[in-house]
Amino acid sequence: MPGKANSAFMKPLTLSSELEAVVGKGPMPRSEVVKALWVYIKKHNLQDPTNKRNIVADEALKKVFGGKAVVNMFEMTKLVSKHLT
Repeated sequence: MPGKANSAFMKPLTLSSELEAVVGKGPMPRSEVVKALWVYIKKHNLQDPTNKRNIVADEALKKVFGGKAVVNMFEMTKLVSKHLT
């Protein structure tokens, strides 16, 4: 079934308080969390201008990124997963 594979991706997940501080109140599907993160990153101009794949974390994002100041977009997805249940 084509709709079946996507259901886990669309399932609303509980967000940590650190993540909620950035993307807003959960529960929220993973796809929405990632979308909201990008809105936040662009709004606060947190992309590295020389390498757009890198995100330069502000204080709120550092809490989500385990204290890291700079993460790439692939690492970001992995770090954000720790804040979803």
